[in-house]
Amino acid sequence: MTDPLPDGETPSPRAARRIRLPGFIRDDEVGLGDVVKRATYALGFKPCGGCEGRAAALNRWMVFTR
Repeated sequence: MTDPLPDGETPSPRAARRIRLPGFIRDDEVGLGDVVKRATYALGFKPCGGCEGRAAALNRWMVFTR
């Protein structure tokens, strides 16, 4: 259980983790969700209804930069 914040403050959303991969990333930034989406598409998996939501959540969690 987390402690409540004083004076009714709301927790701020955390920024995405940025991982630097020079030479491997061509675009300015690529989210983890985009990487997973591209890999599964290349392997022949058909996207389901929740794929866009999961990709967006993963993009908020981790971003690859060059």
